Amino acid sequence: MSERIATVTRDTRETQITVTVDLDGEGRLVCETGVPFLDHMLDQVARHGLIDLDIKAVGDLHIDDHHTVEDLGITLGQAFDQAIGDKRGIRRYGHAYVPLDEALSRVVVDFSGRPGLFMDVDFTRSAIGRLDTQLFWEFFQGFVNHARVTLHVDNLKGFNAHHQAETIFKAFGRALRMAVEPDPRMAGQMPSTKGCL
Repeated sequence: MSERIATVTRDTRETQITVTVDLDGEGRLVCETGVPFLDHMLDQVARHGLIDLDIKAVGDLHIDDHHTVEDLGITLGQAFDQAIGDKRGIRRYGHAYVPLDEALSRVVVDFSGRPGLFMDVDFTRSAIGRLDTQLFWEFFQGFVNHARVTLHVDNLKGFNAHHQAETIFKAFGRALRMAVEPDPRMAGQMPSTKGCL
């Protein structure tokens, strides 16, 4: 496979975001979003996904974190969509279960070309640090709409909200890693009976 790297910039009145993604990286993150807990979660995605991420985000944080978190999901999704190319030779599907102490989450992804988010998470707190837990849905919705993937996110158990979020993002990284991985048995082939995705 050729290099699977993409850089996308999103510039609006609310945010200025640049994301570079390398799907065949080593799990490195360079990140400045101004939202510390989000940076921590993106580090989990990079490390567990073996995906290199370079993210610079400036947003209207004086209002709240909403626009920055949502627009970062959008920009990251666009970068994934560009980097993955026509999807020939990839595994397409990825899944992971990740525990952290009492918490357990499952994430399943399909690079189907059809956006869909199905998220069943009942966070036990409304905020982690200063980050509103509702914004995780906004992040993933932005990602799936622009990466054009189907994503199922289920927190199966947990009472510590930090642990709930961390298991979700670690599982997200591992599911992405599995899905974008080259499949030697599918080399050059489209992983669909339709012939396209």
